[in-house]
Amino acid sequence: MHSVSVILITKNEAANIRDCLQSVAWADEIIVVDSGSTDGTPEIAKEMGALVYVQDWPGFGPQKNRALAYASKEWIFSIDADERVTPALRAELEQVMQSGNADGYFCPRLSQFCGTFIHHSGWYPDYVLRLFKRGSGRFSDNLVHESVVLQGHSEKLKNSLLHYSYLTMSDVERKVEQYSNAAAQQMFESGKRASLGGALLSGGWAFVRTYLLRMGILDGLAGWRIASMNARTTYLKYRKLSKYESLKS
Repeated sequence: MHSVSVILITKNEAANIRDCLQSVAWADEIIVVDSGSTDGTPEIAKEMGALVYVQDWPGFGPQKNRALAYASKEWIFSIDADERVTPALRAELEQVMQSGNADGYFCPRLSQFCGTFIHHSGWYPDYVLRLFKRGSGRFSDNLVHESVVLQGHSEKLKNSLLHYSYLTMSDVERKVEQYSNAAAQQMFESGKRASLGGALLSGGWAFVRTYLLRMGILDGLAGWRIASMNARTTYLKYRKLSKYESLKS
């Protein structure tokens, strides 16, 4: 059997980390890079056999590259604390690692929003590249919405990675603030500019795209809430970008 390192980054994930690590307990090595949790996350991870490293917070992409640098096994599987590997996905991962037909594999990701698994709204199948050969991939340097940059051939898996992304509406509010802050900073550093009119139009378009074009209407109330969340996040990132610009001037 080929060896695999599971890598993940954390901050205050005590509510998630145990179930996450239990779902990947079959791995040869688990690497956790924590950015200053105060809720016992590192202690829980160590208790479950993970190798834990504490680092400052440089953004999602750079932090995941730090975790990648600690990994020592032949294959890398990247997971977030709010995700779970099902037994069916585990079996498929072991099968493709054994065959080695590709350098990287995309998992379809099935996400839950406040108690409902979402099959539309642009959320499914939401293929994410999570399994790759060490040395064949690294994470982009994006501060938010990072992805694996793969050198080589990739294929798609059939079994879903479960994603418990938004458990409550308070989670929604927290992540809207987190993602809009990071996106505004990233946009500012790349030289983009914003206006109130542009923020309103972009937010409105985000709602229409999610609810109508991506068929969020078929997800019922959850689809409406996701479209509203996307609209608010998009609007806020442009308004926060304007604040960066005013501070610079």
